[in-house]
Amino acid sequence: MAKSQKKSIIGGFSRSGWGVIIYCAAMFWFYVGMVNDGSNITAPAFAEKTGIDYSLVLSMGTVAGLVGFIFFLIFGQVNIRIGAKKTSGICLFLAGAFYIGLGLANSLLVYAICLCVITGSVMSGGYIAGGTLVAKWFPKKKGIVMGYTTMGHNLASAFYVPMIAFLVATLGLQKGVMVPSILVIILGVLGLLLIKNTPQEKNEFPDNVTEEVYKKEYYVGHEEDVTGGWTAGKLLTKKEFWLAAVTTGIYQLVTVGVMTQLVVRNMQLGFTQVQAISIMTVLAAIGVFGSWLFGVIDQKWGTKKAMFVFGIWYIFALASNITETKVGIYLSVFMIGMAIGGSANFTTSLPAAIFGRHGFEKVNSVIFPVQGIITSMNFALSGASIALTGSLRGVYVTFICVLVVNLILIHFVNEHKYNKDFMVENHEMDN
Repeated sequence: MAKSQKKSIIGGFSRSGWGVIIYCAAMFWFYVGMVNDGSNITAPAFAEKTGIDYSLVLSMGTVAGLVGFIFFLIFGQVNIRIGAKKTSGICLFLAGAFYIGLGLANSLLVYAICLCVITGSVMSGGYIAGGTLVAKWFPKKKGIVMGYTTMGHNLASAFYVPMIAFLVATLGLQKGVMVPSILVIILGVLGLLLIKNTPQEKNEFPDNVTEEVYKKEYYVGHEEDVTGGWTAGKLLTKKEFWLAAVTTGIYQLVTVGVMTQLVVRNMQLGFTQVQAISIMTVLAAIGVFGSWLFGVIDQKWGTKKAMFVFGIWYIFALASNITETKVGIYLSVFMIGMAIGGSANFTTSLPAAIFGRHGFEKVNSVIFPVQGIITSMNFALSGASIALTGSLRGVYVTFICVLVVNLILIHFVNEHKYNKDFMVENHEMDN
């Protein structure tokens, strides 16, 4: 990395750049709250309200993840055509409207439909539109930037879960979901008014560098090309595409699998619901630092090495949990807390490292649906574990095995295979 890019791993961003970072973090906050961690409260509340078996309600998360694949394809194309700002706004409006519908639902069918739209829209906003914003605004600082944006994951665990638990307990499911629904719609409005698709629209340059540095160390040209010469068919034939999609998808699978059932898991270990939620809050607070730390590692050592460190850390975290000893449980709380934001860092960081910012809209429109399908399988694993063993311990063992396989796959990644900015900086091609 050139000296101009090393000068700050903490900041060095413009006011507009920080606005993009905060906006992306807020989208992650709502995604994790509405789809992942908040399901610890909303799914049991819906099951109790309707008398439907909880494991059946939980399985709707898998359905939503699979149907979300269709949304990812659609919003990937929408993102190419109208840009990340407008795409994210549409996604946030849909998420808010259908979260209200989830609270009103009295049948499993209506619940499932609402959950499908919420999952597909809010994930598309955070990862497809948000990922594009990060790649365009921070192509060489995307590691530390993702460390900041994924703090939204941790902050959702810390604040969204207690918030929705309080709202549902005091107002009921129907009225309780109204607050986050209105808030996410407001976020969409702010995004439409304040966010720009590229730094050039704010008369700035990527990574907040000077014009001189930009012309010297970045690939200048084809700025408006949203395909970068890629087609879906061409991407699907590339080894790096599949390695990026599978390795990042697996990390998300494990993280979502752990976090969506963490309260339930802790209650199985003997904690009350209040204690279990409190543990999640502590864990999430730890994770705010963890997100930043893995972002720093990514920025300093590169995404590939950061993913190795992350995988080894995660294996030890889950291994500590399945000991089901007091020391092991509390150690796992700290280690999982450090890791939960890190997995989302790589979802954008690795594809952006490999393919660069040129045509990232196209790359992300194809890669994220694949990541989403892999991630959604966590619900099936968790549901099967509950049905077959009555405990989530079995799925944690499975996760450990999957993580070991992932470390092997990461070894074969060529981190900057198609990244034009990287090639220019390292004099591998003419600007």
